[in-house]
Amino acid sequence: MNLEHIDLNLLVYIDVLLRERNVTRAANALGITQPAMSNSLKRLRDTFGDPLLVRTSEGMQPTERAVALQPLIHQILANIEQVVEPANDFDASSAERVFRILTSDYGEATVIPPLLERLREHAPGIVLDILTPSDMSFPEVEQGHVDLVINRFDTMPQAFHQTTLWRDTFSCMFHAGHRLNQHYTLDEYLAANHVWVNKTGMGAGMGISPKDINRLGWVDECLKQIGHVRHISVFTRHYQSATLMAAQKGLVVTIPTKAAQLQSHNDQLIIRQPPFEVPAFEFKMAWSPLLQHNKAHQWLRKQVTDAAHLTKMSVLVND
Repeated sequence: MNLEHIDLNLLVYIDVLLRERNVTRAANALGITQPAMSNSLKRLRDTFGDPLLVRTSEGMQPTERAVALQPLIHQILANIEQVVEPANDFDASSAERVFRILTSDYGEATVIPPLLERLREHAPGIVLDILTPSDMSFPEVEQGHVDLVINRFDTMPQAFHQTTLWRDTFSCMFHAGHRLNQHYTLDEYLAANHVWVNKTGMGAGMGISPKDINRLGWVDECLKQIGHVRHISVFTRHYQSATLMAAQKGLVVTIPTKAAQLQSHNDQLIIRQPPFEVPAFEFKMAWSPLLQHNKAHQWLRKQVTDAAHLTKMSVLVND
């Protein structure tokens, strides 16, 4: 089939159809009628010689051919966007728009404040909408529903672009009146009551219990490797809540060092390195391939990277 006989608008239609997996929702997203969307789906099926979407008991599902096509179409549309993108740089000083950033409260507390300082100075019309990792899934991020994801990741789709903002270690935090302040040993650490905090995945979280040893994360995996288990009294997905819990005399919190250092001014809290080895982790910024060449997003990524550099410098001074 010659390219001149293909309506390239159909690439936009199939991209939205595969995202929504529903003809009516796809039509609404594109601002066209449902019959027009149905006709476009028929044309797409004729063009690709494949049903692309088939009706099942769980709704419309993509065929194997459609699954293979989806990342290719994403890349084609991203390349087209790059071709038609205005050559002028993004004028942040006069821009009025919302950037949506998906991050945990660890990221919100560490990288967002210096980012806001830069925005107030250089881009007063920019508004940030901060979402949590449970608000969206990786496919939704890939479709460009948010501008950036800032987090530590266990896994990430290969199609995503990413860069490391910094490497962080772990620290233990507890009340100055805790017995650990007098006898800081691994045995005393294990005998204490602990607050578990972790949220690295995307999408809705699931409940957890102390018996879920294989799901407890890095700190508990490190303890498992040396033949130990800590006693967990509280599970939370919020790092800042965990730091507040550390103010209770009977609880111990083991969290990323940058999050712990936000409480370094509190004389009632003790911050120390764990009494066992916990490897450092990479804190990353990731984004959809659809946004790679967008001038506004390139500017935003530069601001986040610069803000992260300032955060690293401030921690170095504090150390």
